[in-house]
Amino acid sequence: MRQMAIVGSGPAGFYAAEAALKVFADGVRIDVIDRLPTPYGLIRAGVAPDHQSIKAVSRRYEAVARDPRVEFLGNLEVGRDIPIDALLANYDDVILAVGASVDRRLDIPGDDLEGVIGSGAFVGWYNGHPDFAGLSPRLDTATVCVIGNGNVAIDCARILAKTRDELAASDISGEALEALARSAVRDIHLLGRRGPYQASFTLKEIGELGELERATPVVKPNDLPPAEGDQALETGQRRVVEVLRRFAATGPDSAKPVRIHLDFFHRPIRILGTSRAEGLELALTRVDGNGRATDTGETRIIPCGLVIAAIGYRTAPIPGVPFDAERGRFANVDGRIAEGLWCVGWAMRGPSGTIGTNRPDGQAVVERIRAEGRAPAGKPGGRGLEALAAARGLAVARFRHWEAIDAAEVAAARPGAPREKIADLARLRSFID
Repeated sequence: MRQMAIVGSGPAGFYAAEAALKVFADGVRIDVIDRLPTPYGLIRAGVAPDHQSIKAVSRRYEAVARDPRVEFLGNLEVGRDIPIDALLANYDDVILAVGASVDRRLDIPGDDLEGVIGSGAFVGWYNGHPDFAGLSPRLDTATVCVIGNGNVAIDCARILAKTRDELAASDISGEALEALARSAVRDIHLLGRRGPYQASFTLKEIGELGELERATPVVKPNDLPPAEGDQALETGQRRVVEVLRRFAATGPDSAKPVRIHLDFFHRPIRILGTSRAEGLELALTRVDGNGRATDTGETRIIPCGLVIAAIGYRTAPIPGVPFDAERGRFANVDGRIAEGLWCVGWAMRGPSGTIGTNRPDGQAVVERIRAEGRAPAGKPGGRGLEALAAARGLAVARFRHWEAIDAAEVAAARPGAPREKIADLARLRSFID
């Protein structure tokens, strides 16, 4: 029997498990390991709470978790609780599917001031992730700057701009909902160093900014290139630019008190303030013929009390696993790190692609494992891991414990919401019997 450990229970992990069940059929037993007592990773704590249709993919992962060949083992952190060598000693194959959970820093003066946070932290806070339950972002400011031109940046801006009623049917944390309802934020600047042609958000996300109850998008007509250039764009990007042109032509809705400024051609160079963020200094840019942003020599200062950096993520290193610090991911060749040690998803390729991109990734890595032709070595698998956990006094969360957490969250939901997430790690662990 092939013993396989998959570290990480988000999309990359479950798609890899699904692929292994098909490729190795009845000849495999899979343990899906997570450092939290709750499964589903990015789906639970990364996808925007007002995008419930995307979160529905967790039902597919649940079907995998309920397969008799699969066991969920939560509340175990590989690298801290369980060394990577111990996993390799107990399993024929170890697949790291831990994603990229570390915010990339701005690396500009002032990025360590209070009021400067990464988008991963902000998203984790409003999604009820235990790591960020005590974040308390500074929402007592009239102006927020969100640095980045991707979907995560738009998610942050949209959540900041929505009313309590607009968020009522979401699974946003109750703490975040109350804090946002008291927010003083009235101007949100989405800042990108390049232009509309290079923006990486998608049609759905940019379109939603025009459908908000109290917020209106602001696009400067002069930021848009001549319309004849649109025909050279790929279809998706062309449709995004069409929406931006519509926003620019219509102008902001003066009846709405919150404005979302899509400020292209801005590069952050310094955060102003002494003990906390008070403003953001930016270099104005232009895009050269190769699509690169170059400074014009002009600068601009936006007074603000909160800066959210949505500029990407890095995988958290695991002791004993080769790491590519420049790319912020595990050092690998097509998912292979070393004999018996693999990675998939963002831990393999960096933070790019959609949730669905992880499915072919997982399939490809499992096929490479099969192609290597290594026969099962009679390793103990989960029995060995559980014995090690018991010897170290570690409480292991199983899928039944998650089901109890799930039931408690659903029961505690406010009217119209799917659940009220438990963000306190100690309380989550209290469900482990």
